[in-house]
Amino acid sequence: MTFWFLLLLGLITYLMVQRSVADMTRTPVWLLWSVLMTPAILWSVWTAKYGTKLPPHLVIGPLVISSLLYWLLFQWGRRPQKGTQTEPPIQPQSVIHPSAEPAPVRPIEPTEETQLRNCFPWSIYYIQDIEYRPQAVICRGQLRAKPHEAYQKIKDNIEAQFGDRFLVIFQEGLNNKPFFVLVPNTQQKKVNGRNQEKLTRPGLALLLLVATLVTTTLVGARIAGVTSEVVQSNPSAIFQGLPYALALMTILGIHELGHYLTARYYKIRATLPYFIPMPLFLGTFGAFIQMRSPVPNRKALFDISIAGPLAGFIATLPLLMWGLVHSQVIPITEKTGLLNPDALNPKYSILLALLSKLALGSQLTAKSAIDLHPVAVAGFLGLIVTALNLMPVGQLDGGHIVHAIFGQRTAIIIGQIARLLLLLLSTIQPEFFLWAIILLFIPLIDEPALNDVTELDNVRDFIGLLVMVLLIVIVLPLPQFLARLLQI
Repeated sequence: MTFWFLLLLGLITYLMVQRSVADMTRTPVWLLWSVLMTPAILWSVWTAKYGTKLPPHLVIGPLVISSLLYWLLFQWGRRPQKGTQTEPPIQPQSVIHPSAEPAPVRPIEPTEETQLRNCFPWSIYYIQDIEYRPQAVICRGQLRAKPHEAYQKIKDNIEAQFGDRFLVIFQEGLNNKPFFVLVPNTQQKKVNGRNQEKLTRPGLALLLLVATLVTTTLVGARIAGVTSEVVQSNPSAIFQGLPYALALMTILGIHELGHYLTARYYKIRATLPYFIPMPLFLGTFGAFIQMRSPVPNRKALFDISIAGPLAGFIATLPLLMWGLVHSQVIPITEKTGLLNPDALNPKYSILLALLSKLALGSQLTAKSAIDLHPVAVAGFLGLIVTALNLMPVGQLDGGHIVHAIFGQRTAIIIGQIARLLLLLLSTIQPEFFLWAIILLFIPLIDEPALNDVTELDNVRDFIGLLVMVLLIVIVLPLPQFLARLLQI
């Protein structure tokens, strides 16, 4: 494993842990991340010191111990989850607000239960049973209208009877029998026309932006070959790292802005993007936004989830192409690989090979590798981040997308298949092995939208499948017949 492999692996591992399990366990993210990274660090130290292949016991031992320790730490701090063994879990608190405190449902008096039953017209949804939980009221029955019409009608009826006391969730059930869930509305309402809770802290966001620009510039200078001795004699040489820094921050920022603007379109309260500076690795652990309102339906879930990867990918393409044009073609060596920007073999990715051939033309042959320009390094990382987010597992963007297309229960099956396929792919490309292991620890269950029953239209289904094709062409290596056709 090279230094660059550790850099990229560290970024991706942290993003996976932070996005998938941070809200499910009290164990610090940095501790879980450190445990997952330990095998990779041990293997790298062994390879650097002895320069030989790892013995089997040194491969299996740390991996097993790390996996077991990760599971124990996760379970040790696990937050209680609501739900049953026969249906997808109901997660009212995380749907409403990731940091909301539990709020008990106010008891419904007999007169109120009658009012609740009257909210369900028999021609729309014939209610059969009302079940009371500590944090929810579950209403089961027979759906007799189109899902979106039934949800809107019953939601309007409940709001007319109970005001803003409950949020109404419409969720998939067994045997194609959807059910309604009423959870306490912990959203803070407006007081005198103003929100009680301040979403974004502009000062903090700006401070993190500047700090990330500094850390990515320092890393970019190292990528550009600027040593500490050169900086001491010529401090202005540090600015050679700006092309990498600006390119990478542009890609990450546009990715998060895609999520943010789409969330605002659907009137979902969300913070502006916060960057995460890091003096090591790639100079940053990425950026994130926080949504403080529930997602209304699967259409909104799809649009918000797909907007980030698509926006980031569109920003990545011109930067990557410009960087490839200004990169150098070098002979293939023993150090050539997928994660070595000084000697990158583009044939490890179908899309990267196509873009490299388009940018470099006849210079790129079957015996060539690429010494990436710093902007091309940022563009290549943009492809990796896009592929990572599109993995159809759990609370990753790809997990949200397949959830919106196929429903929560089918998305769980797709996520499990994706895990296994990536594990198989890692036998061809060992760089993916640890990532495949990390995916095994990401929970498959995604949070439901308020109306989690109404399906998407055909156009969104088609776009979602195209995005999954994009994931495939980024991750899969170039087939031999295409390599011969492209003469690389």
